[in-house]
Amino acid sequence: MATMNCGRALTAGRLSHFIGGQFVDGGGLTLENINPATADLVNVVPVADSVVVDDAVTAARRALEGPWRRMSEQERACVLRKVADGILRRFDEFVRAEVLDTGKPASLAAHIDIPRSAANFNSFADQILTLSTESFRTATPDGAGALNYAIRVPRGVIAVVCPWNLPLLLLTWKVAPALACGNAVVVKPSEETPTTATLLGEVMHEAGVPPGVYNVVHGLGQDSAGEYLTRHPKVDGITFTGETKTGVAIMKAAAEGVRPVSLELGGKNAAVVFADCDLDRAIEGVTRSVFANCGQVCLGTERVYVERPIFDEFLAKLTGAGAALRMGDPFDKATTMGPLISKSHRDKVLSYYERAKAEGANVILGGGMPELPSRFNSGFFIEPTIWTGLREDAVVLREEVFGPCCHIAPFDHEEAVIMAANNSPYGLATSIWTENLARAHRVAARIEVGIAWVNCWFLRDLRTPFGGSKQSGIGREGGVHSMEFYTDLRNVCVKL
Repeated sequence: MATMNCGRALTAGRLSHFIGGQFVDGGGLTLENINPATADLVNVVPVADSVVVDDAVTAARRALEGPWRRMSEQERACVLRKVADGILRRFDEFVRAEVLDTGKPASLAAHIDIPRSAANFNSFADQILTLSTESFRTATPDGAGALNYAIRVPRGVIAVVCPWNLPLLLLTWKVAPALACGNAVVVKPSEETPTTATLLGEVMHEAGVPPGVYNVVHGLGQDSAGEYLTRHPKVDGITFTGETKTGVAIMKAAAEGVRPVSLELGGKNAAVVFADCDLDRAIEGVTRSVFANCGQVCLGTERVYVERPIFDEFLAKLTGAGAALRMGDPFDKATTMGPLISKSHRDKVLSYYERAKAEGANVILGGGMPELPSRFNSGFFIEPTIWTGLREDAVVLREEVFGPCCHIAPFDHEEAVIMAANNSPYGLATSIWTENLARAHRVAARIEVGIAWVNCWFLRDLRTPFGGSKQSGIGREGGVHSMEFYTDLRNVCVKL
């Protein structure tokens, strides 16, 4: 295995790009990475220009001709398990980096982000070893026959464009299967959360991943690293998680060269709560789905429909659960909700809070900014918020807010609530709360989403398909569905 002159991801408060197995500066311009909980500087980040991005893509393409492509699935799986071990060995370091970048409570990062990131590498290491294709015996006029069989080959250089809400988790969700299949990747993390993607370069080096297989370039999207990467003619596939508007731009860029895309985009997800539910379990699940990660979860709930007989009780209990959330120091174990990612995003969410009032909402909880101790009063915290009383065509019921808020409305009939849940341009996820097994299956099949949870939320089996319908995305990831995106199928026909 080739050795790397790796260096360090972070030097004197400054991050670096990771290209061809080395940490390098470049691009000239820099960005300041700000801690959302305090507004303090975390580190300085270089901005990749087109030359830096080209260097990264060239390094990735060179790596495809090296030992990585020639490794067996068993050898690649072994390397991926070493990456998982490396993440867990530096668990506290990754938790701290993720918390400083995102502001989320350390308890959340330690429970979800970092362990699930390691699990992604272990899971796809397992799955690549059981991946199968098809074969057929074919009749021929001479009677000898032919054998047709399919093989999978790596797609090539994959551009991985990542969001800021679950930075390492969603990065590894894409990088792990891409590498398992023998590809090389160029990662563009969000400019808001660049640190863990860069630290992962050190782990890749320590695990024996060859130079150029994993590359990281920093910068913005439009007219910056993101656009240079997705438009690069030597990128063979693009995977992206983020807002729908950016997904549309990436699809347009991918049209040049007819390159495949996998897009997981926005959502305006509905929870449907029937009167026969286990109420305590429904309150716990909906509370998490609305307020977890300060509402910055693409799978989160912003529309809640509750069957009328339990509406008042549900509303009171959810309001109490929201009011009990504690904001403040993300490293304090008592903190249960962090800030929004940035001042600009808080301004956006606050504008929706004001729009809800203008559209006639009853503000049951929150609706503004909290008062916190001086150290955190400069952070980008916002109050958990609950509304009632809005019409179904209200803007805040049509557009994704991506904050800790929801609207709760009563319903009387199953058919009516299915229509309401589907009355959205998005179709990412839903949660259904009922003890009626027949109803659970019936409603889950009719709500137009990529994933429907029954009596749970955010429970994932990494072998199952994940993705969105309508404007929530295109393609599926997870299990064999990831392998289908990250490989090309070839048919071999052998005349016998």
